[in-house]
Amino acid sequence: MRIETILSPQLRQQMKLAPQVIQSIEILQLPMLALVEHVQQELMDNPVLEEVVDDEKDEPKTEEQKTYDEELAEGKNNEDPNEDEEFKRLREMADDWGDFYSQTSIKRGDTGDERNRKQEALENTAEKSISLQDYLLGQLSIMEIQDSLMDICENIIYNINDNGYLAHPLEEVAESMEDPVSLEQANEALEIVQSMEPLGVGARDLKECLILQLDKRDPDYNIAKELISNYLEEVEMKKYKLIAKKLGDNLELIKKVIDFIKTLNPKPGSLFSNEQIPYVTPEVRVDSVDGKYEVTLMGDNNLPRIYISSFYKDVLNGKGYDLNTRRYIRKKIESARWLIDAIEQRKGTLYKVTVKIVEMQKKFLEEGILSLRTLKMQDVADAVGIHVSTVSRAIAHKYIQTPKGIFEIKFFFTGGFMNADGNMESWEATRQKLAKIVKEEDKLSPLSDEEIADKLREMGGDIARRTVTKYRRIMRIPTSRKRKEER
Repeated sequence: MRIETILSPQLRQQMKLAPQVIQSIEILQLPMLALVEHVQQELMDNPVLEEVVDDEKDEPKTEEQKTYDEELAEGKNNEDPNEDEEFKRLREMADDWGDFYSQTSIKRGDTGDERNRKQEALENTAEKSISLQDYLLGQLSIMEIQDSLMDICENIIYNINDNGYLAHPLEEVAESMEDPVSLEQANEALEIVQSMEPLGVGARDLKECLILQLDKRDPDYNIAKELISNYLEEVEMKKYKLIAKKLGDNLELIKKVIDFIKTLNPKPGSLFSNEQIPYVTPEVRVDSVDGKYEVTLMGDNNLPRIYISSFYKDVLNGKGYDLNTRRYIRKKIESARWLIDAIEQRKGTLYKVTVKIVEMQKKFLEEGILSLRTLKMQDVADAVGIHVSTVSRAIAHKYIQTPKGIFEIKFFFTGGFMNADGNMESWEATRQKLAKIVKEEDKLSPLSDEEIADKLREMGGDIARRTVTKYRRIMRIPTSRKRKEER
């Protein structure tokens, strides 16, 4: 049997996305901050792109500029008849985009007193928060302690996790030191660290963390320490009478001390969390005007207004430039046009989608979250006349400012069920009803999940007990036993 490799041509048809279509898809799903960064990068990479400067449009033309414009106009009349038709098309395209931006650009007004936008952005940028380790090391640096203990304290601080707890057993921390350290010295150093702010830092477990936050001068210190050390589970289950009976103290005093324990911080390190809070910029605003809701795109204020430079008209005329240069400029102009087309298409798609969402969720804007209707992306896609994937990309990571607050646009797409009235009710509205029922229940006899489901059925929703349990856990609502309060 002979095995060999043979090259054979095959003819087949295959659909592939054009580069400009891929670029349009990518730009459509970019949030505004990422789009601004993308356009700024294109301004640096593409020489034919320029940004509209407000001041330049308002200044009258000088004689030199007028003469230059006349020469350009004369050059148009004296074009070489053998010039490449493609260059003519591109030159006309550059003229069209220049005229378009001169007509649609919005005057911002007098910029004499307007603050520099970059400087304002810097001033409004949140300062990077100090880490827990840096905060503790700063306190350690002003303490008067022995050098040997100083090194141990530093090692302990570097082994404290983001919640403020000692991440490893003290014995392992002591063994990790370069110089031999006794367990007695390690305990002494740990006491120093635990005396620092925030209270409770350096603890090895929850009980130690809470006890470290108690004040020994407090007359109820011993009771609080006893409750934390031996009765945390009973406190969680709200068995106050049983605790009072075992300790032989007054029930009111036990409740008072427990209320104080609830104010303690179980995660003292969370005050110095390094988690970055995302900066939200709404791209769409909805305003109520004369009983109607108007949609306005807000991103134009931040997005650079770009156009194709008129300087490259001369280059396309081919006077004094070789063919390779002209081809390079033609390629850059085509790229610029695709970018401008994609941005304009993004604006149009986002506007049409949000207008339809506002129209379909009008009751939510008027009455609130309990009137949020069920809505699928396919419904909006069919109403607008686009593919459902386009709707998904158009709303991705984008926010809308409404009279009811700022929401991610995908918030308005939610499932639901058919209620007793024959109308569709969203799951979000059901969750809000659940929260309201729990808030208004008798705390001495809180409702079980089955009883909550019965109340929701009375309000028109066919909800199973397991669904109530699932939503209660998602909303972090405790069980009925943990919600119960004693007299």
